[in-house]
Amino acid sequence: MSTNGKPRRSQAWLDTPELYGWLRRAAFKAEGFGEQAYEGRPIIGICNTWSELTHCNAHLRQLAEAVKRGVWQAGGFPLEFPVMSLGEYNMRPTTMLYRNLMSMDVEESITANPLDGVVLLGGCDKTTPALLMGAASADVPAILVTGGPQLKGNWRGEELGSCTDCRRYETELRAGRITDEEWAELQSCILRSPGHCMVMGTASTMASMGEALGIALPGNAAIPAVDSRRMQLAEAAGRKIVDLVESDLRPSAVLSRRAFENAIRTLHAIGGSTNAIIHLAAIAGRLGIDLPLALFDELSRTTPFILDLKPSGRFLMEDFFYAGGIPAVLKEISPLLHLEAPTITGRTLGENLDAADNQNAELIRSADAPLSPEGGLAVLYGSLAPEGAVIKPTAASPELLTHRGRALVFEDHDDLGRRIDDPELDVTPEDVLVMRNGGSIGAPGMPEWGLLPLPRKLLQRGIRDMVRLSDARMSGTAFGTVVVHVAPESAAGGPLAAVRDGDLIELDVPNRRLDLLVDEREVQRRLAERPAPKTHYARGYGWLFAQHILGADRGCDFDFLRAEGVAEAAVTP
Repeated sequence: MSTNGKPRRSQAWLDTPELYGWLRRAAFKAEGFGEQAYEGRPIIGICNTWSELTHCNAHLRQLAEAVKRGVWQAGGFPLEFPVMSLGEYNMRPTTMLYRNLMSMDVEESITANPLDGVVLLGGCDKTTPALLMGAASADVPAILVTGGPQLKGNWRGEELGSCTDCRRYETELRAGRITDEEWAELQSCILRSPGHCMVMGTASTMASMGEALGIALPGNAAIPAVDSRRMQLAEAAGRKIVDLVESDLRPSAVLSRRAFENAIRTLHAIGGSTNAIIHLAAIAGRLGIDLPLALFDELSRTTPFILDLKPSGRFLMEDFFYAGGIPAVLKEISPLLHLEAPTITGRTLGENLDAADNQNAELIRSADAPLSPEGGLAVLYGSLAPEGAVIKPTAASPELLTHRGRALVFEDHDDLGRRIDDPELDVTPEDVLVMRNGGSIGAPGMPEWGLLPLPRKLLQRGIRDMVRLSDARMSGTAFGTVVVHVAPESAAGGPLAAVRDGDLIELDVPNRRLDLLVDEREVQRRLAERPAPKTHYARGYGWLFAQHILGADRGCDFDFLRAEGVAEAAVTP
């Protein structure tokens, strides 16, 4: 029985006269746990995405031990269990194909077992949103703990961030500006420790979203993976989850519409990953909360961009930690936030910020002196993107944010790879590189192919950016004038499928437009003649994915996983 007088969830498994209740207790004894280990205590699951195939999460076993200490200290009974781990570097064709599968693993692992509360251990890009999606659906008290960013890389005195700088130097290698020997030397310098990418990529962004949503402890996002304070935070999370069980504070009570608006504001203030738009929409959808793309753009217009961090700035996550981390950012934009939103600390977001302090006004700017008066992401609409597209203006070339050029079209990622460095390729710096069949259905899985490489012949001329667009995603570590998530995707019959070489495309970020300057009747004629999209899977999970995947504007979740019911009414700022 919990302190609030309600029976604990685990009692339905253990306090039962049937044989299986007796056997469950016998099974604990088989693991070496006497009855004093668990009798009268809340059972706390530690949901661990540790894997040697996911280097970002390779240290999570150690972090789990810290969580266990905290759980024991608070009077709980910790039990660690594995779930699917999604590693960006090794999984093909993309971890995004498996994010929903992992979320189902998380949800079912929680609901099928005698758990009163759960600590979610993630880190690499898709592990964090998958954990939050599954936990939101299970709605058992939960806390997010991420593994933290890697230490800064360093090569010949230059501080490096993965994979922003690996992308930058790969471009220089293709341009012939660095040697193969230098490229090999850099490989040994850029990743210095366990942890996720140390720029404001998707992993850092989603860890930051956990703080802004109130589902992670303050300070979680920026503590380096190998800093002892990361272990201390994990231990504190172990103690706190026992409190949440006793008070029965569930994700549905924390992840409100106001919390998501706070997260969106934070996303814009930090210049976070474009992928966060998809992940936040998916998490919210599990709770019956609709986050339309228009809301992201509306809040961007009135949220200053204040964080000078790669890929949109100069510094790295380790510097961000020393500067005050997400609490300092939240305090700078606090007049824009719903400070009354509850958090897993038991206090409101505003109360959590009482002790926050900005230690580096160059890295974390004030809202009165921002890097940009508008947020880091923008949503575009127009004849080429009727259901929206996304761009990260803070990582783009300002002179290209308003641009008109002729299209150079690649049918898919393989076509791009075959032709992009052809010396005979008919291309100029003013052209718009277009790739289709990069979405959830077409690729499949919507891989991070959106950062289309520039043609080598232009790199050798010193060109380093062009307007590029696709229905794929882009790594949060990437940079450039890149439009992604063009919806509907081409394989679903979106206008992107109708673009031909030489068509004029107009990008107008200030006015949030992306248009194909071709007569609508001609576009419809071309779409009617397009071949049927390729079928990638005849069975198994891939087949299920193709049958039930929603568009990028709805979080690329499965239709059968979104919560039923009417979404909350919009909350005015």
